[in-house]
Amino acid sequence: MTMRTDVWKPNSTVATIVVKDNRFLLVEEWSQGRLVYNQPAGHIEKGESLIEAAIRETLEETGWTVRVTGLLGLYINQAFEHTTYHRHAFIAEPVSHDPDLPLDRGIEDAIWLSWEELIQQKDRMRSEAVLKCFEDYRAGKHYPLDFIYDFNHPENGEA
Repeated sequence: MTMRTDVWKPNSTVATIVVKDNRFLLVEEWSQGRLVYNQPAGHIEKGESLIEAAIRETLEETGWTVRVTGLLGLYINQAFEHTTYHRHAFIAEPVSHDPDLPLDRGIEDAIWLSWEELIQQKDRMRSEAVLKCFEDYRAGKHYPLDFIYDFNHPENGEA
Protein backbone atom coordinates (compact mmCIF):
# COMPACT_ATOMS: atom_id res chain seq x y z
CA MET A 1 0.00 0.00 0.00
CA THR A 2 1.39 3.38 -1.02
CA MET A 3 1.25 6.24 1.49
CA ARG A 4 -0.28 9.42 0.06
CA THR A 5 1.81 12.53 0.58
CA ASP A 6 -0.62 14.99 -1.01
CA VAL A 7 -3.27 14.80 1.72
CA TRP A 8 -4.23 18.24 3.01
CA LYS A 9 -4.21 18.57 6.79
CA PRO A 10 -5.49 21.61 8.67
CA ASN A 11 -3.92 22.95 11.85
CA SER A 12 -6.19 21.99 14.72
CA THR A 13 -6.28 24.58 17.51
CA VAL A 14 -8.33 25.51 20.56
CA ALA A 15 -9.38 28.89 21.91
CA THR A 16 -11.10 29.72 25.17
CA ILE A 17 -13.61 32.46 25.98
CA VAL A 18 -13.26 33.16 29.70
CA VAL A 19 -15.65 35.65 31.31
CA LYS A 20 -15.52 37.15 34.80
CA ASP A 21 -17.56 40.11 36.02
CA ASN A 22 -18.60 40.98 32.43
CA ARG A 23 -14.96 41.12 31.32
CA PHE A 24 -13.18 38.86 28.84
CA LEU A 25 -9.75 37.31 29.38
CA LEU A 26 -7.36 38.06 26.52
CA VAL A 27 -3.70 37.58 25.88
CA GLU A 28 -1.52 40.28 24.41
CA GLU A 29 0.96 38.45 22.21
CA TRP A 30 3.41 38.90 19.38
CA SER A 31 2.35 37.64 15.95
CA GLN A 32 4.20 38.45 12.74
CA GLY A 33 5.99 41.37 14.37
CA ARG A 34 2.79 42.91 15.77
CA LEU A 35 1.48 43.07 19.32
CA VAL A 36 -2.07 41.69 19.06
CA TYR A 37 -4.93 40.44 21.18
CA ASN A 38 -6.20 36.87 21.16
CA GLN A 39 -8.20 34.50 23.29
CA PRO A 40 -5.99 32.07 25.18
CA ALA A 41 -5.38 29.68 22.29
CA GLY A 42 -2.98 27.20 20.79
CA HIS A 43 -2.33 23.87 19.17
CA ILE A 44 -3.48 20.54 20.50
CA GLU A 45 -0.69 18.26 21.68
CA LYS A 46 -0.48 14.58 20.75
CA GLY A 47 -2.72 12.43 22.96
CA GLU A 48 -4.57 15.45 24.34
CA SER A 49 -8.31 15.99 24.12
CA LEU A 50 -9.73 19.28 22.86
CA ILE A 51 -10.91 20.19 26.35
CA GLU A 52 -7.58 19.28 27.94
CA ALA A 53 -5.83 21.46 25.34
CA ALA A 54 -8.15 24.40 26.07
CA ILE A 55 -7.49 24.14 29.81
CA ARG A 56 -3.71 23.77 29.33
CA GLU A 57 -3.38 26.60 26.82
CA THR A 58 -5.39 28.95 29.04
CA LEU A 59 -3.19 28.16 32.04
CA GLU A 60 0.08 28.45 30.08
CA GLU A 61 -0.87 31.73 28.44
CA THR A 62 -2.66 33.49 31.32
CA GLY A 63 -1.90 31.78 34.64
CA TRP A 64 -5.65 31.08 35.03
CA THR A 65 -7.02 27.62 35.75
CA VAL A 66 -10.43 27.31 34.13
CA ARG A 67 -13.35 24.91 33.98
CA VAL A 68 -14.67 24.40 30.45
CA THR A 69 -18.46 24.69 30.46
CA GLY A 70 -19.43 24.60 26.81
CA LEU A 71 -18.51 24.55 23.16
CA LEU A 72 -18.84 27.85 21.32
CA GLY A 73 -18.19 26.51 17.84
CA LEU A 74 -15.74 25.52 15.11
CA TYR A 75 -14.13 28.36 13.16
CA ILE A 76 -12.27 27.62 9.93
CA ASN A 77 -9.83 30.20 8.66
CA GLN A 78 -7.38 30.03 5.77
CA ALA A 79 -4.61 32.24 7.13
CA PHE A 80 -2.08 31.68 4.36
CA GLU A 81 -2.06 29.87 1.03
CA HIS A 82 -1.00 26.56 2.60
CA THR A 83 -2.21 27.10 6.17
CA THR A 84 -5.77 26.59 7.35
CA TYR A 85 -6.78 26.60 10.99
CA HIS A 86 -9.66 24.70 12.52
CA ARG A 87 -10.26 26.62 15.75
CA HIS A 88 -12.33 24.75 18.33
CA ALA A 89 -13.63 27.52 20.58
CA PHE A 90 -14.76 26.79 24.12
CA ILE A 91 -16.47 28.71 26.90
CA ALA A 92 -14.94 28.50 30.37
CA GLU A 93 -15.21 29.98 33.80
CA PRO A 94 -12.20 31.02 35.87
CA VAL A 95 -11.37 28.84 38.87
CA SER A 96 -8.09 30.22 40.23
CA HIS A 97 -5.13 32.36 39.24
CA ASP A 98 -1.40 31.85 39.77
CA PRO A 99 0.27 35.25 39.22
CA ASP A 100 3.73 33.68 39.63
CA LEU A 101 3.31 31.25 36.73
CA PRO A 102 5.52 32.34 33.81
CA LEU A 103 3.49 32.97 30.65
CA ASP A 104 4.25 31.23 27.35
CA ARG A 105 6.94 32.66 25.11
CA GLY A 106 5.55 35.47 22.97
CA ILE A 107 2.85 36.36 25.48
CA GLU A 108 3.34 39.85 26.91
CA ASP A 109 0.35 39.98 29.23
CA ALA A 110 -3.00 38.48 30.17
CA ILE A 111 -5.67 41.14 30.60
CA TRP A 112 -9.39 41.46 31.25
CA LEU A 113 -11.33 43.77 28.93
CA SER A 114 -14.97 44.79 28.89
CA TRP A 115 -16.87 44.45 25.61
CA GLU A 116 -16.53 48.21 25.04
CA GLU A 117 -12.76 48.10 25.63
CA LEU A 118 -12.45 45.04 23.40
CA ILE A 119 -14.31 46.72 20.52
CA GLN A 120 -12.01 49.75 20.79
CA GLN A 121 -9.12 47.34 20.10
CA LYS A 122 -10.77 45.45 17.21
CA ASP A 123 -7.97 46.41 14.79
CA ARG A 124 -5.48 44.71 17.09
CA MET A 125 -7.15 41.28 17.07
CA ARG A 126 -4.83 38.51 15.88
CA SER A 127 -7.35 37.34 13.29
CA GLU A 128 -10.95 37.86 12.31
CA ALA A 129 -11.77 34.66 14.22
CA VAL A 130 -10.98 36.33 17.55
CA LEU A 131 -13.66 39.00 17.30
CA LYS A 132 -16.12 36.56 15.69
CA CYS A 133 -15.80 34.23 18.70
CA PHE A 134 -16.56 37.08 21.10
CA GLU A 135 -19.54 38.19 18.99
CA ASP A 136 -20.92 34.65 18.90
CA TYR A 137 -20.53 34.31 22.67
CA ARG A 138 -22.40 37.60 23.20
CA ALA A 139 -25.11 36.38 20.81
CA GLY A 140 -25.68 33.39 23.11
CA LYS A 141 -24.14 30.64 20.99
CA HIS A 142 -23.39 27.71 23.23
CA TYR A 143 -23.35 23.96 22.70
CA PRO A 144 -23.11 21.29 25.38
CA LEU A 145 -19.78 19.53 25.74
CA ASP A 146 -21.40 16.20 24.86
CA PHE A 147 -21.72 17.61 21.33
CA ILE A 148 -18.14 16.28 21.05
CA TYR A 149 -17.44 12.60 21.41
CA ASP A 150 -13.77 11.74 21.69
CA PHE A 151 -13.17 7.98 21.50
CA ASN A 152 -9.79 8.45 23.19
CA HIS A 153 -11.22 10.63 25.97
CA PRO A 154 -14.94 9.77 26.31
CA GLU A 155 -15.12 11.48 29.73
CA ASN A 156 -14.40 14.87 28.14
CA GLY A 157 -17.80 15.00 26.46
CA GLU A 158 -19.53 15.20 29.81
CA ALA A 159 -20.38 18.56 31.35
